[in-house]
Amino acid sequence: MFTGIIQALGMIKPLEGDFWQITCVTQSSNVIMQDLAMGDSIAVDGICLTVEKVLKDGFIATASPETLRRTTLGQEQTQQRYVNLEASLRVGSKVGGHFVMGHVDGIGQLMSAQATATSWEMTFTAPKAIAHYIVPKGSIAINGISLTVADYEPELSQFKVSVIPLTYAETNLQSLSSGGWVNLEGDILGKYVEKFLLFGKQDLKQSTDTIPSDISPAFLVEHGYL
Repeated sequence: MFTGIIQALGMIKPLEGDFWQITCVTQSSNVIMQDLAMGDSIAVDGICLTVEKVLKDGFIATASPETLRRTTLGQEQTQQRYVNLEASLRVGSKVGGHFVMGHVDGIGQLMSAQATATSWEMTFTAPKAIAHYIVPKGSIAINGISLTVADYEPELSQFKVSVIPLTYAETNLQSLSSGGWVNLEGDILGKYVEKFLLFGKQDLKQSTDTIPSDISPAFLVEHGYL
């Protein structure tokens, strides 16, 4: 589990087979490297990868066929590029963003990026399978970055985020051009809410009579699910 607060930038390149080499390239990379060990989980552009070999300034990991199919790793396998890095959340650590699982739902595309006086306003597309998890003021992970949805246009499957200058400068959003692909992960809370709405009534009735069986969007809002 991660929080969507990027700790360092790296460069990723494919090796033979399904192996990928990730090299840390920023001064803050000691946060990633200080006690990195084989078997650790690192979010690479929001993709949870397992460290299989520790290098002097990075590590090697494997991407499964499913990972390649769902993420940007399967889009440009021969191109070396910047990736966002975050070590897995430790017990007692601060949760500065939101709970990010590192299980990418699919890929989206940058439509536009415009600098304002206080932020970068970036508009992305999202596949329909992901779009229904997007709500205004809700959370979404873009290349592993925890961001807040500023606006959402369901008819276009597009959403907008406002990125503060610090986040823009410290992540690979700065090198993303129009038409570029990004990894998207919807908020895990929305996925559980969806499960309860679709299957909760039947499951709850079978398990106990003490839990309300009339779970609805209005019920969830009333009890704190916005």
